[in-house]
Amino acid sequence: MSSYREFWPRYVHQHRDPATRRLHFAGTTGVLLLLIAAALMREPWLLLAAPVVGYGFAWTGHFLLERNRPATFSHPLWSLIGDFHMYGLMWAGRMDGEVRRLTESAAEKPGAGREPPTPMTGAPQ
Repeated sequence: MSSYREFWPRYVHQHRDPATRRLHFAGTTGVLLLLIAAALMREPWLLLAAPVVGYGFAWTGHFLLERNRPATFSHPLWSLIGDFHMYGLMWAGRMDGEVRRLTESAAEKPGAGREPPTPMTGAPQ
């Protein structure tokens, strides 16, 4: 995978379950609130909680609901960008449509954009 543009459909595929997306949304919101609180309260220890909150919510969705391996393990930067991309689309009420668009697009073009989710076990794909 050589670009974020290639990565995005795979990222969306790994977040088909609306509950997983809601967990990501909660985790990202928690991270942003912790960052704001750390700055306002001048409490740097809150920065340590941010990744725990963000990944805790997100990975719960991947391991328990989607049963796939988080993209963070194979593409950490693109995964972070994808999370904020998805977060913005969710705020705009457009993420469900994006999932449908990419799912339908993949169904119309066999093999295009339909990279299987990375399983929880085995080597990263």
